[in-house]
Amino acid sequence: MSNSITDATALVLFSGGQDSATCLAWALSRYARVETVGFHYGQRHAIELDCRARLLDGLRAIKPEWASRLGDSHTIDIPTLGTMSETSLTRDVAIEMDATGLPNSFVPGRNLVFLTFAAALAYRRGILAIVGGMCETDYSGYPDCRDDTIKALNTALNLGMAKPFQLHTPLMWLDKAATWALARDLGGGALVDLIREHSHTCYLGERGTRHEWGYGCGVCPACALRAKGWREFAAKTVRPD
Repeated sequence: MSNSITDATALVLFSGGQDSATCLAWALSRYARVETVGFHYGQRHAIELDCRARLLDGLRAIKPEWASRLGDSHTIDIPTLGTMSETSLTRDVAIEMDATGLPNSFVPGRNLVFLTFAAALAYRRGILAIVGGMCETDYSGYPDCRDDTIKALNTALNLGMAKPFQLHTPLMWLDKAATWALARDLGGGALVDLIREHSHTCYLGERGTRHEWGYGCGVCPACALRAKGWREFAAKTVRPD
């Protein structure tokens, strides 16, 4: 897709985290109208959903054209996903590797469910472009973040709903340092600072401790990836403009 603005509307999966906030800015730079959808599924870090309002307000303040393009914000409750999942994201247990070689923070089917619900919402709203922050460069090994998975699901959704949906994953081949850099390129230092202060990534839902990269426990896999990416980004950047 080119960087020119299209008249189409996009639906962004917007959790309130670093990746989804960056994807939202990416969509706002390309689509005439952008709606967002978040999911409450019993996650331990449901505080991420509370971060969305400040992020949306901040995005509106960064660029007037973004303010005019932001459309409706949706939240979908999927409690059954959390009830079915015996994972460290939906239970108060330690985050560790399990017998499969995956971290027990993996919620089976989560992205498949999210994108299916997003497509159903997009169908009703007359939207064909769906944007998600899935990435297989810097990630925890989740199989539903892989490019092959997203492409296969895109085909299934198009067949099952008879619509030419396009699933966009602008972070798929970026590491976390490159994701920080993309935020800077899209919205300058103001967007970088907004994401640092008001997005949430920590799996434990911790927002009591402020680190140079934002709030979080500082030790969970999500915090570790975000911190590592920030250090690499900051080492190459004197100060975002």
